[in-house]
Amino acid sequence: MTRLSRLLRPRSIAVLGSGWAGNVIAQCEKMGFAGPVWPVHPTRDTVGGVPAFRSLADLPGVPDATFIGVNRHATVGVVRELAAMGAGGAICFASGWEEAGEAGLQADLVAAAGEMPVLGPNCYGVINYLDGALLWPDQHGGRRVERGVALLSQSSNIVINLTMQARGLPVAYVACLGNAAQVGLAELAGALLADDRVTALGMYVEGIDDAPALARLAAEAARVGKGIVCLKSGKTELSRVAAASHTASLAGEAAVSSAYLRKAGIAEVATLPELLETLKIFHTHGRGLGPRLCSLSCSGGEAGLVADLGAAAGVAFPLPSDAQRVRLGEILGPIVTIANPLDYHTFIWGDGPRTTDVFTTMLAGYDAGVFVIDPPRPDRCDPSSFEPALEAIVAAARATGKPAFPVASLPENFDEALAERLMAQGVVPLMGLEAALGAIRAAQGVWAVEPAVPLEARCAREVPLLDEAAAKALLRAAGVAVPMGMSAPTLAEVAVLAAGLKAPLVLKGLGFAHKTEAGAVRLGLASLDGQAQMPGAAGYLVEEMAVGAVAEVLVGLRRDPVYGVALTLGMGGVTAELLADTVTLVLPASRDELLAALRRLRLWPLLDGYRGRVRTDVGALCDLVGRLCDLMADDSYEEIELNPVLLFADGAVAVDALIRKG
Repeated sequence: MTRLSRLLRPRSIAVLGSGWAGNVIAQCEKMGFAGPVWPVHPTRDTVGGVPAFRSLADLPGVPDATFIGVNRHATVGVVRELAAMGAGGAICFASGWEEAGEAGLQADLVAAAGEMPVLGPNCYGVINYLDGALLWPDQHGGRRVERGVALLSQSSNIVINLTMQARGLPVAYVACLGNAAQVGLAELAGALLADDRVTALGMYVEGIDDAPALARLAAEAARVGKGIVCLKSGKTELSRVAAASHTASLAGEAAVSSAYLRKAGIAEVATLPELLETLKIFHTHGRGLGPRLCSLSCSGGEAGLVADLGAAAGVAFPLPSDAQRVRLGEILGPIVTIANPLDYHTFIWGDGPRTTDVFTTMLAGYDAGVFVIDPPRPDRCDPSSFEPALEAIVAAARATGKPAFPVASLPENFDEALAERLMAQGVVPLMGLEAALGAIRAAQGVWAVEPAVPLEARCAREVPLLDEAAAKALLRAAGVAVPMGMSAPTLAEVAVLAAGLKAPLVLKGLGFAHKTEAGAVRLGLASLDGQAQMPGAAGYLVEEMAVGAVAEVLVGLRRDPVYGVALTLGMGGVTAELLADTVTLVLPASRDELLAALRRLRLWPLLDGYRGRVRTDVGALCDLVGRLCDLMADDSYEEIELNPVLLFADGAVAVDALIRKG
């Protein structure tokens, strides 16, 4: 039980208002809600054809759930009265709150509610298809089910569209957050998943209000085998605009939110079809879908298309084992090339036993299988010749215990009746090849993830930028290797100090965020004799120049107001933005996570001895990053960027540092 249980699974419902409230009554009747629905209206005798009560005080009992379809100002008073009655919760439908400039009205609503949960305001409501309880003022495309997935959305229109799906996905709940004045994303998601009849959760999210709370929920869902999949919108804008660092411009909202979802063990998708198809996988097979995938089709064109689209989606197709090759060759004959994706031709078409043998033999060596099959449309064609292949897919799944996915290359080539028939047999049909591969990749992405909670977020703040000399001193004290150097207020003073350093030297002007662009870096100097002043410099730093590096990398950490601390790793130097070859993690991050992230860089081979090059000391880089992560545990640090860190065959040296510290 959660504090939202009465609201989500009500035994009695009250509705206030007229037009929209009447729709709620009609939807409850249509869905067969077994409990009473009590309209409340001060002047009407009936609402939606049901006798109305004049006030909440006249109700024959305390409602578990209430749909409030009155204006925003009246809503506050209604919520206060419901809370005093001990009602189970309310949907606040009215719009025009904070989003319309009504400052303070939403806070009044929250205060009026007290401990009683309210969804919204500006919220469409909740559909419970399990019990037929609909606090929902509009049409929808669902029907009663005994178990299924939950859909949670911060957009009412998006989730209405999702209910119209004809993909065989059983939907147990639909819920909207609206403005989320009191009940937030994590609490509502947790209450939906707490119902044992809910198998998985799909979310359309525009913003995350409490990242640690959602991550804790995802960890609990993973523990019981329930998958969560998220479509995060609004990722084209940077979460913060900061001209001072490369990190802020390279790791915007998209990179950080994806890193957070990955750490939390929440599958991420890019489209609504992928969201629905991933939910079908989670509903039937749970959260774990291993990485080894095979593909079978009776066409070379389809096999090639799967290979191309799979590469784009990040889905791999490892080759069959020797034993599989031998057995498949025996069944299919010498003309068929045994590969993955496998084009098994049409020699076995219509032969149920041989088709089953091929499908089972191939699937047995993998974690899951894609079976490309597009039955003819039943209204104009006879699809009966495809039945042996469909039956063979089901038989292979049962024989191996592995997920077998019949995939229609075009989504309309599986009608709803066929999709539901296959789902009832424990086989998940996937509609549309691109969506299918995207869903499989999303499900695979959480396969080996142990969900973790990110560091607590903190509101963004303005803190000073340290000059590089001070930044290097902090790094040196933390055990990060930096070049030997000296600083002084004037060029003349620093020239005297430079006599104790070994050439070649680097001269830098202090007080610049981007020294190269300001002309405040001079490299390869034998001495500082004859060097000109640097206009605008607040002082000078002279260092021994690090030479002989194998590669340059960027390491950046910054506090994110939503996700805690974001870490960006990538190929660095003055071309950091041009290369844009970066990966982003959300802290905390283990050494294994750091190594895995570095291997995702496109130019990782340059760090790993590509074509006979010297292999860099990646271990030293991980040690350096670990020390920076330790520094960020101190709340006074807002941002640390080292660009570049020079990597050698033995060691890593930070030659440029930007630190914001309060």
